[in-house]
Amino acid sequence: MSGVAAAFAPAKVNLTLHVIGQRADGYHLLDSLVVFADVGDHILVAPGSGLHLTVTGPMATGVPVDDSNLVIRAARTAGVTDAQITLDKHLPAAAGIGGGSSDAAATLRALMQSHEADGAVMPENVLALGADVPVCLAATATRMSGIGEVLEPIIPGLPPFAAVLVNPGVGVSTPEVFRALRHKDGAPMGEIPAFSGFDSCVAWLAEQRNDLQVAAVAQQPVIGRVLDRLQERGAVLARMSGSGATCFGLFADTESAKQVAADLARVEPEWWIRPTVLG
Repeated sequence: MSGVAAAFAPAKVNLTLHVIGQRADGYHLLDSLVVFADVGDHILVAPGSGLHLTVTGPMATGVPVDDSNLVIRAARTAGVTDAQITLDKHLPAAAGIGGGSSDAAATLRALMQSHEADGAVMPENVLALGADVPVCLAATATRMSGIGEVLEPIIPGLPPFAAVLVNPGVGVSTPEVFRALRHKDGAPMGEIPAFSGFDSCVAWLAEQRNDLQVAAVAQQPVIGRVLDRLQERGAVLARMSGSGATCFGLFADTESAKQVAADLARVEPEWWIRPTVLG
């Protein structure tokens, strides 16, 4: 039995990303505070004969529709062989905001509705799709550690953050960024406190790190320019997400974030810029 189901694939933002070790098999051990944006891609699953993917939307150009796309791999992991899947693509690819991983997670959520594919969310199946897929399946404020398999929901959550996401349209090689790290045994975050509000949370975040940021800026110096642009416009915190190249700036309120996004879009019309709320 199959039906129609839709799911949202929000952008994933690493507010922090500490590299705290490396396993013998080469996988890096991380400690990261992950939140999700109110901007993202959309998945629609409908009945079909065979497994087919169509990609639409403003960021559709160049997105593969074969088994190299995590959407198709997620469907196969779920044991689904007959479905017409549409991916409405709004997030830039390979941008440090989990676009492909969030698409895969949204596909699994939709298939659980349309095809009753409950086995799709077995932890080992989800992690096999990629290190960010488990946290994207949760899609809530989470402390993510290990290689992505250890998830601790932040209860009762974090204060909402008005933010601007900026991607300058350059690619960053994640393997090269990790190889360029001089130290792979950084300190973890420590205990995440119960924040009294936005200001106390930002103050704590400012003491944390993204250990990949320096290496990514060395690979793509324009990332440094993005961070400068956000700080010049009043971001209370500007940092890179994931392995880049997307950066985020946190602002005191949504109106400030919208104004900064509009101003940046005039100055840098080729960049992908979105005001958002993170939570």
